[in-house]
Amino acid sequence: MNCTVCPSSGADRQRAQRIATELGLPCASRLTEVTTSVALVVDVERSWLQRVSEPVLGPVKVDFASSAMLHRRRAGHNEPIGRAVGLKADRFPTVFDATAGLGRDAFVLADLGCPITLCEQSAPVAYLLAEAVSLAKLSTVQKVQLAAERMTVTCADSTELDASGYDVIYLDPMFPDRSKTAAVKKDLATLQALRSDSDEDIHATALLFWAKQQSVSRIVVKRPVKADVVGETKPSHSIAGKTVRYDIFVQ
Repeated sequence: MNCTVCPSSGADRQRAQRIATELGLPCASRLTEVTTSVALVVDVERSWLQRVSEPVLGPVKVDFASSAMLHRRRAGHNEPIGRAVGLKADRFPTVFDATAGLGRDAFVLADLGCPITLCEQSAPVAYLLAEAVSLAKLSTVQKVQLAAERMTVTCADSTELDASGYDVIYLDPMFPDRSKTAAVKKDLATLQALRSDSDEDIHATALLFWAKQQSVSRIVVKRPVKADVVGETKPSHSIAGKTVRYDIFVQ
C-alpha cells in the first residue's frame, strides 16, 4: 500500500502508531518523513489523506456533516441516483456500494433511506469512511445521524465477496473527466496515488463481470454522461443527469 500513517502536529504519536499497526501500514513521526506518495494524517478528532508526492495536494477529508455534503442531499427523492437504484416512496432498496471511495454517493443514498454497505479495498480510505460514519452518528443534525445509522463500512476487494441478498450493486469506477472541479480532481488524484491499477477500464469491466454473477435484481454503473458503456452488454436503461449517467442492468 502506497501510504504511511503519521500524526498531525498536535496529535498523539502513539495513536498514530496504533492505527498504522491496525491497518498494516508504516508509520512516520511527521509528514516531512513520509516517503510514500500519500500520508494518512491522524489528528485529535479527524484524520485525512494528503498526497506528498508531486503534485503535492491539500488534505482530502471525509465529513458527512460538511456543508458540501448537506448541499448534495437537498434534491431529495428526485435525485437521479435515487431513481437509478429503484428508490420509491414506499421502497428503500438495500445497496452494496462496491467502489465506496470517499462515500459521497453512499451518503446520499443513505440519506434517502437506503441501507447501504460501503466496500472499499484501500485500508486508509476504509479507515476514513469508518471514522466519518462514527462521527456522523454524533452529529447535531438528525438527518445526518439517521443516514449514518444506515451505513456500514467494510474493507475488502468487492470481487472476492458474495453480495447476494442485497437489492442493488452500485459501481462507480474512478474516471478522468475534464469537467470536474479542482477539488474533485484533487480528491481523485490522491485516491489514484494509493492504487497500483492504472487501467480503470479493465478494473470497471472486472467489477461489472463480478456483479453480474451475484444474486441481485439490479446493477447500477455510474459513468460520465457521454462515456461508453462498461463492457459489451447494453444496459436495460439509463438515467442521465447534467454530467453523469447511471447505466442500469436489471437481472
